[in-house]
Amino acid sequence: MSDSTTIQLGGEDYVVQPGNGVLKIGRPTGDGVAWLDDLDLGLLPAPAREAVERGDLGDGSLEVALLGVVRAETDRGA
Repeated sequence: MSDSTTIQLGGEDYVVQPGNGVLKIGRPTGDGVAWLDDLDLGLLPAPAREAVERGDLGDGSLEVALLGVVRAETDRGA
């Protein structure tokens, strides 16, 4: 599961890439991705974690969980 996928969170594009027990979260740039964080899958609520495990990166429960992560990144100036 190393393929990255672009999803929308709060009206903005983000790239997510699951693998090795983490979900990488980043912002697309002109020629790549600026990775913001590696989120331990164990920290996600069960429905969001299950969505990642089944490869459904567009699941609503995952979107809600990730929106909190990207807002925290924004608040701390990442």
